Amino acid sequence: MAALEAYLRERLPEVGGPLTVEQFPRGFSNLTYSLRMGEEELVLRRPPFGNVVKTAHDMGREYDILSKLCDVYPLAPRPYLYCEDDQVLGAPFYVMERRRGIVLRDTVPDTLDLAPAVMQRLGEALIDNFALLHSLDYRAAGLGDRGKPGGYVERQVTGWTERYRNAQTSEIPSVERVAQWLDENKPKEGGAALIHNDYKYDNLLLDPDDLTTIVAVFDWEMATVGDPLMDLGTTLGYWVESGDPEASHPHRFGPTALPGNLSRRGFVERYESKTGREVPNPVFYYCFGLFKIAVIVQQIYARYVRGHTRDPRFAQLDDVVAMMGRRAVRALDSGSI
Repeated sequence: MAALEAYLRERLPEVGGPLTVEQFPRGFSNLTYSLRMGEEELVLRRPPFGNVVKTAHDMGREYDILSKLCDVYPLAPRPYLYCEDDQVLGAPFYVMERRRGIVLRDTVPDTLDLAPAVMQRLGEALIDNFALLHSLDYRAAGLGDRGKPGGYVERQVTGWTERYRNAQTSEIPSVERVAQWLDENKPKEGGAALIHNDYKYDNLLLDPDDLTTIVAVFDWEMATVGDPLMDLGTTLGYWVESGDPEASHPHRFGPTALPGNLSRRGFVERYESKTGREVPNPVFYYCFGLFKIAVIVQQIYARYVRGHTRDPRFAQLDDVVAMMGRRAVRALDSGSI
């Protein structure tokens, strides 16, 4: 880490003390590290090892978006510097401010009070901040060139299908069926907004003194200007309800099934009321979200299968891909989210 420490000292002369680095243990995509130099705490983000999808891990793009977004959306952390010199860390990276708080993951500590009333207010805050993001004047923020909203739905369905083919390690009939259905049932465009593309509980930082207050939103690597309803679909894909099949629960992305949470239908209804935007075909967006998540997980699993990572967490991710496919097929067959 000598090269990194020298780089930081040159560009952040106000920090002092030796550099210590600790990797945050969670996350399956970009790697995130805690940096401490004296009393100063920072966060570093870099692409995963063995990355072959360059456009999905563009550190310069993520840095640029946060640099503009943090001035108009207070939940976006402020970035400090970006490095594209591979000689420093072996890959491009950026450094941003560190905010303190609590992240809710699939397993919730017993010490937290997540009573139904708390979960309801937190779920509402999650949706309201999501709606706020989609209402931003992204052009005024200087982000008008960060996407091509025209034809967004078409490109997303085609693009994620191609990514699945490129990362495929076996045949999963349910995923194949969903991919075909999405291609044959694409809706009209739902407008344009700045979208996060990975908005879920474990990308939110909560105030320890009031868990219903969100203090930061993380992981902006897939943010772009596009159809906000496709962004909504991704979040719905993460939303496991208490009544969903038991096999879905071990792979949930946050405590969405706890009593007090809104249902997926309730989520859509509150989103519509906060944005004034109608969601005409929730099943399509929900199934797209499940398919997209399945592809992301499949890409990670393919890195494991191909020997680019030995992280034992990745060994059974093919089961998650299949489970996402089954959830989508159930929605297609029932016509309901």
